Amino acid sequence: MTRVHNDPADFVDQQLEGFASLYADRLRAVPGGVVSHRGPDPVVAVVAGGGSGHYPAFAGLVGPGFAAGAVVGNIFTSPSAAQVYSVAKAADQGRGVILTFGNYAGDVMNFGIAAERLRREGIDARIVLVTDDVASSAVEEERRGIAGDFVVFKALGAAAATGAHIDAVEQAGRAANAATRTFGVAFSGCTMPGAEEPLFTVPPGTMGVGLGIHGEPGIRDAPIAPASELAAMMVDGVLAARPRTESTRVAVIVNGLGTTKQEELFLLWGEVRRLLEARGLTPVQPEVGELVTSLDMGGCSLTLTWLDGDLERWWGADAYTPAYRKQASPLAALRPVEIGAAPDSAAQAPQPSMAGARLSAHIASGLSRMLEVLRRNEDELGRIDAVAGDGDHGRGMVKGAGAAVQAANSLTGVGPAWTLRAAGRAWAAEAGGTSGVLWGAGLEAAGESLGDARETYNGQDVAEAVGAFVQAVQELGRAEVGDKTLIDAAVPFHRSLHDSVRSGMSLPAAWSAAGRAARFAADATEDLLPRKGRARPLAEKSLGTPDAGAQSFALLVEALAEDMAQHEHTLEAKELPAPVPGGDATDAGTSPAHR
Repeated sequence: MTRVHNDPADFVDQQLEGFASLYADRLRAVPGGVVSHRGPDPVVAVVAGGGSGHYPAFAGLVGPGFAAGAVVGNIFTSPSAAQVYSVAKAADQGRGVILTFGNYAGDVMNFGIAAERLRREGIDARIVLVTDDVASSAVEEERRGIAGDFVVFKALGAAAATGAHIDAVEQAGRAANAATRTFGVAFSGCTMPGAEEPLFTVPPGTMGVGLGIHGEPGIRDAPIAPASELAAMMVDGVLAARPRTESTRVAVIVNGLGTTKQEELFLLWGEVRRLLEARGLTPVQPEVGELVTSLDMGGCSLTLTWLDGDLERWWGADAYTPAYRKQASPLAALRPVEIGAAPDSAAQAPQPSMAGARLSAHIASGLSRMLEVLRRNEDELGRIDAVAGDGDHGRGMVKGAGAAVQAANSLTGVGPAWTLRAAGRAWAAEAGGTSGVLWGAGLEAAGESLGDARETYNGQDVAEAVGAFVQAVQELGRAEVGDKTLIDAAVPFHRSLHDSVRSGMSLPAAWSAAGRAARFAADATEDLLPRKGRARPLAEKSLGTPDAGAQSFALLVEALAEDMAQHEHTLEAKELPAPVPGGDATDAGTSPAHR
């Protein structure tokens, strides 16, 4: 919904006034729109236009290398012939004017009337229509213009900037239009300023396939699909109407219609790129972002332009406008960064002992078990985290564990220290956030404690590695027991494990007992008020809900208890330390995390 307005009837004029004042150093407002300041030499004036609500089309594309002027009508409404004439007259530099716009009945009529008036006054006025929307008609001349506007305007502006004759500039635009195809989908409607309801609606959970940017009917409604399927639908839709050409080089636009976020468009572009390359097409200087929008509509479109030599030169030409800037010279001076060998590659790892190699394999197995349990509990962890946080804990933990598993599984012939270091760094890099950093640092510290080359690894070694994990997390997060963090589960877990191992209990049994201690402590965090992290400002709100970090820690050590039971034979009883009568977790030689 468009919420920032005064009188909705004045919205277009007032936003244009603000726009023109913001960019007064490069353009000026005239009745009906804006025109660019002039360069040293006169050129053919390219004047684009249509209704408002599509920014950066049309006013945002006025500047060197693009349009010389833009006619700005009311929202989704053709500008009047008088407005078109006013802008074109102001933009004319004595070399003729090309009026360019999408193929809509009102635009065709009003731009046509203005062109006739200009011609009567001796100004050479041409018209170049944009007809790129393949979903709107099987007949090319009847198609409406949508995101292909950008390509056609760009070709016209680039050709005009060379000083070309109006005949050549007009031909550049017509060639661009003939080579351009667009296919789009809408996820939600758009709302006019001051309106309470959207201009049109899309059934929940569906998308309007081929829907126009003003809500014009599309081909059908279809369930919202994953990005890979959406990309395939759009690519197939465009390719089904490809022009007759032998060219395999294509300009690409992945366009957002208003509320589809940049990150979503980046993801979609990745899928589109793979599909285009698989079909033998080479993307050339792709553009991903909001180029032709529709107020707050949710949706996106794919535009392809099959390039010849001239079209590719115009597509890559420099331009400088309020909403779009392209400069070749700064990029030409850049050189790719040389990337050396990955710092955690197995080629750089020290030779492990036999026991180290065996333990490393079990660590990889344990990480996979951790990933499984996190995936099963992702939604619940997110729900708990959302009570007083941002709700991303489950997703972040799954991403981190997934990266750790991938890193560990990519290594062969390495020891536990190397495996945990690689896993920890991958976890921290992929998960992000506080928990990602803490888990990454903790795994690295545990690996450093274990080393790679011990002749045997026993329960005491594992307990010390857990202590190193806890200490690293405490020191980095500066959390103590009672702060309502994962430390509330991690410290009791370590204390129980340490005591049980020292009493002579087998490692699997000791780990299982410690897991129960972690579970009890994690559940008890529901009675705590957070003193660290994002939940602290909403401390009262979190009362009655356990801490997500403590819960995930408990889930993971419980899962590892199951994995450890399957590999009980790895740590032989003879390797375990003898019981220490009267010993406890605070004896000398244990981790400082016990304090």
